[in-house]
Amino acid sequence: MPPLDYAIETESLTKTFGEVVAVDRLTLQVRRPEILGLVGPDGAGKTTALRMLAGVIRPSSGHARVLGYDIVRQTEAVKARIGYMPQRFSLYADLTVQENLSFFAEVYGVPHAERVERMEELLRFAGLSAFRRRRAEYLSGGMKQKLALACTLIHRPQLLLLDEPTTGVDPVARREFWSILYRLLVQGQTIVVSTPYMDEAERCNRVALMAAGRVLQVGTPPELKAAYPHEILELHARPAARAAALACAMPGVRDACPFGQSLHLVVEDAQAVQEPVRAALTAAGVEVVSLRPTSATMEDVFLALLRG
Repeated sequence: MPPLDYAIETESLTKTFGEVVAVDRLTLQVRRPEILGLVGPDGAGKTTALRMLAGVIRPSSGHARVLGYDIVRQTEAVKARIGYMPQRFSLYADLTVQENLSFFAEVYGVPHAERVERMEELLRFAGLSAFRRRRAEYLSGGMKQKLALACTLIHRPQLLLLDEPTTGVDPVARREFWSILYRLLVQGQTIVVSTPYMDEAERCNRVALMAAGRVLQVGTPPELKAAYPHEILELHARPAARAAALACAMPGVRDACPFGQSLHLVVEDAQAVQEPVRAALTAAGVEVVSLRPTSATMEDVFLALLRG
């Protein structure tokens, strides 16, 4: 079997700021093509990792190659071949959608013979053709992110590094943005996207779950959920806080985690504890709307990894 073609390979990549270890010995491979998600809360090291891979900051130690180029010794070669979209992409508010695209085409050195065709292609692709003459300051949050992505794609990068591109964007715009990413993947694009949202982890081909600068586990969403070591009971009860406290005190219940409008009870044997939990809560005056076994989510997996 021939070796996999990796877009990114890192080995013990580390970044410190004084005594703070922002990224701790990151060892990771990104296949080509795929969408790899760096998933974790604020402070997990996602942004710092992407900034190192983009050649924006130098690592304190370790090694990384992006598209075959060393990120320290061949930084300019890396920058020329990637598209990096930071959390606060620098769109120009007083320029129109089309003028922003034209500006970034100039910055990236897109040949004039290709520029118009490429801009039209991206306007259609991002669903912005009807807004080409609208100034960026008057775009919605989701449209601004789509324009930022179009500007990032203007020079046909081989790799996209997207830092929390949907943070603060409404759910409909998030779905539209991910639809664009899937279309890019079908075209052969490799994408690394960071996100704090566990539901977005489900959308990635593979996920690297991060916390406190370290990668806790890497795998496909089905692989990570299949390795979850416990069982889950989904509980809808009123009042929820009292239900959680009572359930956690019962034998066989390890934890109770809020999940939307329900609770996920982490148990060793769902069948054995389901009816005792229902009976105990009802006896204590808690209204049990429903209590049923359910599958682990990426949020359940992440919390289990955090707690060891």
